[in-house]
Order: sequence, then structure tokens, then C-alpha cells
Amino acid sequence: MTATPPELAVVVPVKNEAGNILALVEEIHAALEGKVEFEVIYVDDGSTDATPAKLAEAKQRFPRLRSVRHRFSCGQSQAIATAVKAARAPLVAMLDGDGQNDPADIPSMLERWRAEPEETRSKLLIAGWRANRKDTASRRWASKAANAIRVACLKDDTPDTGCGSKLFSRDLFLDMPRFDHMHRYLPALTIRAGGSVVSVKVNHRPRGAGASNYSNLRRALVGVPDLLGVMWLMRRSRNPVVENQS
Repeated sequence: MTATPPELAVVVPVKNEAGNILALVEEIHAALEGKVEFEVIYVDDGSTDATPAKLAEAKQRFPRLRSVRHRFSCGQSQAIATAVKAARAPLVAMLDGDGQNDPADIPSMLERWRAEPEETRSKLLIAGWRANRKDTASRRWASKAANAIRVACLKDDTPDTGCGSKLFSRDLFLDMPRFDHMHRYLPALTIRAGGSVVSVKVNHRPRGAGASNYSNLRRALVGVPDLLGVMWLMRRSRNPVVENQS
């Protein structure tokens, strides 16, 4: 392991994903080895299965991997926030822990971020777009409907905010307001901060093992108050233009 400070932190929130830990960690390393200096940070959000043991096993093989554990489950958004806070790298790539996001997409997302003018990178979000989703028909329909409603209300012009594959600066994320389920609104929150969003098509795969922690009904029930809250945040935002500093 090199002593060079990492440029990129790959953050992965997990809850009861023991069957997916080793395969995904291996894929992350295979995708990034020799292309960028990176670290991998897993946050175990109060798992009750063998996730802690599998993370310990993975750390024996992959020194770049670090893990943090929530004693009690606090939700995916808080797990992501914990991982970003723990990161040493200034740039963050986010993946879901179920294996459906493909780590092989990260290098192209990184190149797209680097292609942006340096003065705008700090407030740029690269958002994955699952153009060919490998989910059930009911989940695809629910996601399509939710995306249409969200775009109409928030004007975030993002076709797929639910995709876990995202890349952004650590400072941008840490400057955002945090609340439960905020990870679903990162494009709108980026625009609220005066930034921009670029959507890129990414690979999507069937779940590796285990079962989803979410259902369509649960997503819908929490989605309405979340959407109203983000609409309020968007209306109340102000982004000053600083001209002189001494």
C-alpha cells in the first residue's frame, strides 16, 4: 500500500450484506488499482448478520479497506455521512453495498469529473443513470413514477436520483443539510448549493445476495414528506457571490 494520500474515497453503506462484501471489495480494487490512489470505506449500519466478520476478513486481504460500525441502525443517509466524514480523500465515489452498482463505472465517472474546468469541479455531482435496470417490473415502474414527480417538483433535471453510483467532492457533501433519506436528493441539494449535475449511463446488475432493505410502499411513504422538505430547502436557499476577501 502506497503512502501517497488518496485522491478518491469509495464509500459503501451496508446493512446485512454479508453475502456481498468480499465480491464487491474485490471488484472495487480490480477497477481502480493502478488508475488512481484510493481508499475504501465501509459503514456497517447496525447489521445483525455476519457483515462485521466479512468486513474483518476483507480487511486482512485489502489494506486500503477501512470500516466503521453504527451500534444501531441510523439509515443509509447517515451511513454515507459517516463514511464521508471518515474519508481522507477530497473526492468521493459512492456505491450501494448490494452489488448492483458496478465499480467498473468509477474510472469513467472520474474522467468525466476531471474533464470539467477546475473552478467548477468543487460543486459538480456526477450521477449514475441506470438506463437498463435489472430490477423487477414493479420497482422499475415505481422508480419511473417517482423520478417524474421529483423532476416536476424540484427541477433537478436528473433522470435517476435513486442510483447509488455517484461521484462528488467531499467538501460539497459536508456542506449540504443532512436528514434521513437525503442521499436520494443529492442532485437537488447540489443545485441548491450553486453546483451542477451531470448524469452518465452506468451498468446495473441483479442483486448479488440477500434481500433489499426497502420496499416500494416504504419508499412512497417516506418520499412525500422528504420531497416537501427539499422543496422548502430549495426555496429558502441563497448563494452569495464573494467578490473581496481579506
